[in-house]
Amino acid sequence: MKMLCIFLTFVFTVSSGPSVPQKKTREVAERKRECQLVRGACKSECNTWEYVHYYCDVKPCCVVRDYQKPIINKITTKLYRK
Repeated sequence: MKMLCIFLTFVFTVSSGPSVPQKKTREVAERKRECQLVRGACKSECNTWEYVHYYCDVKPCCVVRDYQKPIINKITTKLYRK
């Protein structure tokens, strides 16, 4: 009787968790959602102006790099006096 109770307890605890395929698809969907939150897209390949944030399943999450305005030093010249 004790063995039956132990067996049933084991069966119920193991079977209560999500199956592996369900867990995998849920993780992939969560990664895609996180990719969209950082304004990225799951593509097969990133462009040169994008960087890989992390991978959605097997495709990278490509995020556009922040544009940094180039610093332009003004050239100051002295005007010639006549």
